[in-house]
Amino acid sequence: MSDFDAIDSLLASLTPQPALPEAQVRRDLRERAGLSKAQVARTLGVSPSTVTGWETGRDPSGELRTKYAYLLDGLAAKLAPPASPPADEATAPRPAPGESTPSPAAGGGLTAGDDMDDVEALAEPEPCVLCGHLARHQVAGFPQHLDPAQCATPEPPPAQRPQGRTTKPVQAAPVGRRVRTASDTDPSGPIAVAVAEALEAHEGDVEAATASLVKRAIPDAMALLDETRRGGRYAIVAHPWIPDILRKQSARGADQIWEARPKWTRPELPAGRHEVTALDINGAYLSALKTHLPLGQLEHTTGNMHDRRRAGVHLITPPAWEHGAHLPNPIGNRDEPGPLWVTEPTLRLLLRLSGPKYALCEPPQIHESFTSGATESLLEKFRITLKDARDTAIAGGDEVTLEYVKAMYSKFVSTMGESNYNRELYRPDWMHLIRSQAFANLWAKALKAHDAGLTVVRAMGTDELHVVGDWRRVFPEGRGVSEVKVKDVYSVGTAPAHPAAAGHTDEN
Repeated sequence: MSDFDAIDSLLASLTPQPALPEAQVRRDLRERAGLSKAQVARTLGVSPSTVTGWETGRDPSGELRTKYAYLLDGLAAKLAPPASPPADEATAPRPAPGESTPSPAAGGGLTAGDDMDDVEALAEPEPCVLCGHLARHQVAGFPQHLDPAQCATPEPPPAQRPQGRTTKPVQAAPVGRRVRTASDTDPSGPIAVAVAEALEAHEGDVEAATASLVKRAIPDAMALLDETRRGGRYAIVAHPWIPDILRKQSARGADQIWEARPKWTRPELPAGRHEVTALDINGAYLSALKTHLPLGQLEHTTGNMHDRRRAGVHLITPPAWEHGAHLPNPIGNRDEPGPLWVTEPTLRLLLRLSGPKYALCEPPQIHESFTSGATESLLEKFRITLKDARDTAIAGGDEVTLEYVKAMYSKFVSTMGESNYNRELYRPDWMHLIRSQAFANLWAKALKAHDAGLTVVRAMGTDELHVVGDWRRVFPEGRGVSEVKVKDVYSVGTAPAHPAAAGHTDEN
């Protein structure tokens, strides 16, 4: 075989990769078809976050590329206008000479400059995206009246409606944007559906249904994140470049970030016997989802400066803490002195405590930072959706949903770093920041108790605060995320041997 024959054989063995349209076109095709990322993801056997990546410029390869190209080609064919007008349009009355087709007024219908090639007849009437009444045409894939006057026409009585179809109230939406029904606008809907399906699959066995839901909590949380980020202002960068300080030093080791986890017990209590209440802080990680998170790739800076518009991790020399007899150190228990890498919530807490309002310490010294532009609301809709589902479950005594939601947010936080269980999101910086925010929130509650005259006895982890005194005048009691519940009540100290020792006199 000649060299050229060998080259021809090699070329013949290659299977060309199918071409893909631009990222914006991919997203536009999906949205015009009324498909969610979750639907596309399930069909192709990938995660919704993977679909997000494809729609923001990342290309699949191999068999996935072939399947995705096939799907996009199919959507384009489905959404393409017909080559010739349907029969009912061909026989429809045409305008008289000199008469123009209706031109909708501003705010609805088609304008004179619209491309009529995007108009096609519907096999069966569907609700107009502008008024909700039945329309016989669609524009760019969206049911719509061609004549704006028809948008003001009352819906036909039930007897005149097509049999076998029901109309649903829809929101007015501009042409080019998928209409969202009431079920679409409720992101917590998938939670209720998943619980109902699990209970049905396990024939009402609550324990088995709960176990199955907890097992699928990670992918379900990621799907919910995608759903709640739909239309969001900022795109989530799921796999950015990460500095070495955020990487594990060994397979079983840790990275260099200090989360300031509190583990503090008051060294000495006033003389006497004291009743201590151990309070449990509800939904600590859920509340901590509201924190300043860096949006993009972390950038390195040096110098003793802090930009509140950015967030990340910082190498600081923490200030001396002289209030350990009454309050835990905001950076937690640390044996080694000197600089350490802390997160944004820890730094902001130290800066606040060093300010004129509290003046509890000196400002920390910042040596260098890895930060990015940040927002506090990136996960806010995700947090509120989970919180609302949690509140509803508590009110209804629904322990299945409660455990499912708890697993969703706790596993979401714990697996977004280097985890084999969550390959869709690699943000160890976010994991550390959210955890540290939970610790900072607990510290703030300890300060609130101290300022209200309670004796703070212990502060542990994210959700445990022990106090002496009438805590109910400081913290509301309940199971909500803004409330606390009693975990334990115990006594410490020694009762006085004689009444006089406690300041009492014998009146007999």
